[in-house]
Formats: sequence, structure tokens, C-alpha cells
Amino acid sequence: MKTNMEDIDKLIKETLTQEEAKFYDQLEEQNAFQMILGIFSGKMKWLIIIMNIMTAVFFGFFVYCVIQFFNTDVTNELIKWGIGGVAFLLGVSMMKIFAWMQMDKNALLREMKRLELQISSLSGKMSD
Repeated sequence: MKTNMEDIDKLIKETLTQEEAKFYDQLEEQNAFQMILGIFSGKMKWLIIIMNIMTAVFFGFFVYCVIQFFNTDVTNELIKWGIGGVAFLLGVSMMKIFAWMQMDKNALLREMKRLELQISSLSGKMSD
């Protein structure tokens, strides 16, 4: 399957101009680290930065709640610190899910651009 995909990529690159071929090369699959860095670019960069700061703050509050939870013997305080810890951990989880959804969105957009280039290449071949 790998050689088949390489052959298709080679055929596509042959039909594209140099500029289009360069753009096509940028659309290759990314590893996890590249995907994480990819969410820090574009129009949503400011939101992702703020959400990561808030994730760190929420995690800090979660750790504080856990420490207070284990330092008390009063049942009402145990409940309050436990609920606070769960709430902050839930906040961290929700922000991480949002970041993963952004990474998935970027991967889907990259694949859509690859498909557009392939369709453009095929339509160019058919008109010749």
C-alpha cells in the first residue's frame, strides 16, 4: 500500500507546477509534536494560548484542592474540597478535549487541501 501511495504522490507532483508541488509537500502527515505546535498558528492562536494558561491554573487549583482534601477531617470540608477538585479536573479535561479537537480539525483541513490538489491535478490531465 505504501508504494501505491508513493506512486500516486509521484504522479500528482509531476502534473503540478513547482509552486503547487511545494505546497503539496507541506501537506504531508504530521507527527504528534508537529500537530501540537500546529494549533498555535492561525486565527485561533490567542485562544489556544489563553486556554493553555487556564489549564495550568486549573491544574494548580486541582492540586491545591487535593492537598486540602487530605489535610482535613471534617466531613463537610471533605465534600467541598472533593467537589472543587473534581470541578477543576473537569475544567482541565474540557480544555484538553478542545485542543485535541483543534488538532483533528487541522488534520482534516490538511487532507481536504490534498484532495483539492489531487482533483485539480486530475482535471488538468483530463483537459490536456
